[in-house]
Amino acid sequence: MDYILGVDGGNTKTDYFLFDVTGKFIGMYRDGTCSHEGLPDSFQGTYRVMKKALDTFLGQYHIEIKDIKAACFGLAGDDIPSQQKALDEVVKSLGFTNFKVVNDSTLGIKAGTTKGYGACSINGTGTSASGIGKDGSVIQIGGIGDVTGDEGGGRFVSRKVVRAVYDEAFRFGPKTSLTPIVMKGFEIDDKMMLMEAISEKFYKRSFDYNQFTIACFKEANKGDKVAIKILKDMGSCLAAAAAGCIKELHLEDDAEIVLAGSVYVKGECPVLVDTFKETVTNLIGNNCHFNVLQVPPATGAIIWAKELYDGAFPTLEERISLIEIVTNALKQ
Repeated sequence: MDYILGVDGGNTKTDYFLFDVTGKFIGMYRDGTCSHEGLPDSFQGTYRVMKKALDTFLGQYHIEIKDIKAACFGLAGDDIPSQQKALDEVVKSLGFTNFKVVNDSTLGIKAGTTKGYGACSINGTGTSASGIGKDGSVIQIGGIGDVTGDEGGGRFVSRKVVRAVYDEAFRFGPKTSLTPIVMKGFEIDDKMMLMEAISEKFYKRSFDYNQFTIACFKEANKGDKVAIKILKDMGSCLAAAAAGCIKELHLEDDAEIVLAGSVYVKGECPVLVDTFKETVTNLIGNNCHFNVLQVPPATGAIIWAKELYDGAFPTLEERISLIEIVTNALKQ
């Protein structure tokens, strides 16, 4: 029997999904990160960690890598050509021959579009935008830090919230209902303690900064102008990156854009998504179709592997089946 493999390798965990080529689910295996950026021995570490995981996972079913006829690896840290080349070599060294290595942000495109091409905006812990063209070409915009305008992600929102509170306290910034929330979160009652709290708690990540991200959405829903501005500014910036992917891939007349990540999915206030949609539409035209991804991006990895094996994007029926199987497996 021949098999296909889909891998979703993030900064905290890696999920491996094994199917036979007919789409029958064989099994799933979860391991820690395989990202070269999170391992002390870099790309050698990626090889080491993935080999051990695959030996364990495939060994359960007495399957060898040569039996896997197509594989897709969506990996965090695949941001620039040199990283792409190094990760390709890692996968080749593992014994794979028919495979695709991509940044994990592109998985949402295969999971959330009808044709397998388009753009995806990631807004989770961090942010990036990626695109897949009709010819299979891949582009990524942002994803490496502030210099490339990565103004998104939960950490970014929380930083903007703290900045807004600091501005109100000392820079004549507008009054915001975020201030008492931040003060309480930092466990202080005097604004003169903000500097120390930022230095000792926020920068050192010694507390859960997600509470400030959540607060931004809640206060925006209540009408706080500062919170609304944070979400609007972020939405505009992320939209420009996604629209940039569409432009570079010449997909303006057939634009499908996926929004993936916890900040999009779990945000309680619609301002962020509404601003994103409005900005993209203004930049590239009205023929835009948006999908806030509600299924695991990992589904895109196995869909892509199936596409590699078949030589064609899976049918809607096949995609629905693969998505249901992967989603249920992750719930267990």
